[in-house]
Amino acid sequence: MKRVTPFTLFALSTLLLSTILCCTGNKESSTYQEREPDSIKDSLWGLDFDSYTHYNGRVERGDYFTKLITKLGGSYQDGFTLATMAKESFNPKELKLHHNYKALYTKEENPQLKYLIYEKDPLTSILFTFGDSLSVKEVTLELESKLKIAKATIESSLWNDMVREGIEPTLALKLSEIYAWSIDFFALQRGDSFEVLYNELFVGDKFYDIGEIYAVSFNHMGTLYDAFLFSQDEGSDYWNREGENLQKAFLKAPLNFTRISSGFSYGRRHPVTRVVRPHTGVDYAAPTGTPVRSIGDGVVIQRGYYGGGGNTIKIKHNSVYTTAYLHLSRFAKGLVVGKRVKQGEVIGFVGSTGISTGPHLDFRVWKNGSPINPLKMESPPAKPLKEENREPFERKREEYSKMKDSLLSQMVIDSIFFKIGFDYDR
Repeated sequence: MKRVTPFTLFALSTLLLSTILCCTGNKESSTYQEREPDSIKDSLWGLDFDSYTHYNGRVERGDYFTKLITKLGGSYQDGFTLATMAKESFNPKELKLHHNYKALYTKEENPQLKYLIYEKDPLTSILFTFGDSLSVKEVTLELESKLKIAKATIESSLWNDMVREGIEPTLALKLSEIYAWSIDFFALQRGDSFEVLYNELFVGDKFYDIGEIYAVSFNHMGTLYDAFLFSQDEGSDYWNREGENLQKAFLKAPLNFTRISSGFSYGRRHPVTRVVRPHTGVDYAAPTGTPVRSIGDGVVIQRGYYGGGGNTIKIKHNSVYTTAYLHLSRFAKGLVVGKRVKQGEVIGFVGSTGISTGPHLDFRVWKNGSPINPLKMESPPAKPLKEENREPFERKREEYSKMKDSLLSQMVIDSIFFKIGFDYDR
C-alpha cells in the first residue's frame, strides 16, 4: 500500500473541497475546475523549459486575447496575427475566465515573451510562439486506462479510509453519485465496506482522473447494495442485481456528503434562541458556497428571505411531496418562483442567513402536507429494465464478475512475487 504523509492527506482534502465547491463563485465556465498549473503537458511540447523564466497565471475578468498578450509583454500586432492563425483550433474570442496559462520568457537582461501555453480544457492546450517565427500548435493529452479494484472497510470516514488503503480518494465522490438515491453517505457506519471495479485514467505514469466505474458492492448497515453499469436505450445507468434502476425519483441528500449537524426532532433546543421546539428537518454542516441541489424534479413555489430560515427555497415535486432548503447564502442565477427545476439541478448555495450559528443547510420534506424525516423517506425507482434487456444485462454482470476475479487473481500473484522479491514480466 502507498504510505500517505500528513501533507498528502492535506492536499487530498483540499482537492475534495475544491471539487465540491467547483460550481461556486461568479464563474463563466461551469465545466472547468480551477487548479494549479502542472507539468503534465510540459514534456509534450519539446521545449527546454529550464532555459526560460516561467510565469503561471489564470485568465482574469475583462481579459481578451490581444489584451492578455500585451499584458504579458507581447505586442498587439503579434497578438492579432496569432489570433488569426489560431482560428482553426481555437477562437480567441472564447478565452475562458479562470483558465490556466503559462508564459515563458527568455533569460536575458530584457526578457522577451517567447511562448504562451493556454489550457483550453483539462486535456487540451495551445502553444503560441513569439519572435521571428510566429506559430500556433495544439496538443491533446493521450489518456491510458488501467483496470483497478478497490476494497475498504469504514473505520473513521469514507475519505480517510480510502487514503489509508492507498485508494485514490476522489473515487468517493463517484460512489456518492452512484448511490445518491439509495445510501445516505452522511450516515455511513463503522464496519460498512465496499468493493469497486473501475478504471483509472493516467497520462504517462501520472494519475489524471477516475474513469468508468463498472461494478460496486457496498455493504451498508448489514444490507448489500450492488451497482452494475449497463446501457439501455441511449444512456448508461446503474442497476442492482435484480435489474432495478438505482436512480430514484428523489436524491438521498441535496448536497455532496459532509456531515449531519442536527437531525429530525420534535423536541430540539434551538442553538440560538435556546427554546425547545420542533426541528422538522435535517441540518447538513457544509462550507459557505457549497452547491445545493434539488432532490427531484419540481416547481419553485417560494424563493426569498423568510425570518429565521433566512434565504429559503421551497419546491413542490408532485401532489404528495414538497421540499425546502433554508439558510442559503444566495440563490442560483435565474431561479424564480414558477420555474421548473430538474433533479440534481443547483438551486442555491449553503450559507448562514436567518437565525443560524454557522454555515449549514436546513433541509425539510413534507408528505401530503405533513413534515417527515428526510433520512427515512422512501423513493420509487425510475426507468425499469426492459424485459428484452434482461439477458444482455445478466451477461454484462457476468462479464464484470470475470473481470474482477481475473484482477483479484493477478493481485494475489503480484503479492506473492513481491514478498519473495522476484521480478517477473507479465
